Amino acid sequence: MQFTHIWVNTICISSFKILQAFKSSRIILIFACMDNIRLNKVSRLIQKELADIFLTEAKKIAGNALITVTAVKVSKDLSYAKVYLSIFGVKDKKELISALKENTKEIRHNLGTRIKNQIRVIPELEFIHDDSLDYIDHIDELLKH
Repeated sequence: MQFTHIWVNTICISSFKILQAFKSSRIILIFACMDNIRLNKVSRLIQKELADIFLTEAKKIAGNALITVTAVKVSKDLSYAKVYLSIFGVKDKKELISALKENTKEIRHNLGTRIKNQIRVIPELEFIHDDSLDYIDHIDELLKH
């Protein structure tokens, strides 16, 4: 028998028993790893382009607010994307999130014109307020006192 390595999510499994068990599904494992890599690339691309859109073109929606795209989670079929946003410079953050949700079509159109050559289908966007940075600031304030 020949000793073979199978890479699964950057962990190398090298065993004859596991090799025999996964012998027929080795191609599926490789494609699963490639699928995760593609999802990460698409998430980073959408995150970068949305950050640029919010910086340059969303002044009429956001005003003087600073909107940071902290994370983007894309579904496996690339049809939905949850966009996590941190918002600074606005007192009512829920109102700004609702304004972004009302203008989702325009934002998605702007995103589509930017990434139309990299992605075949532009995902539907769902904006979610990410309060983790606010929580970190709150913990820092508590630790200072």
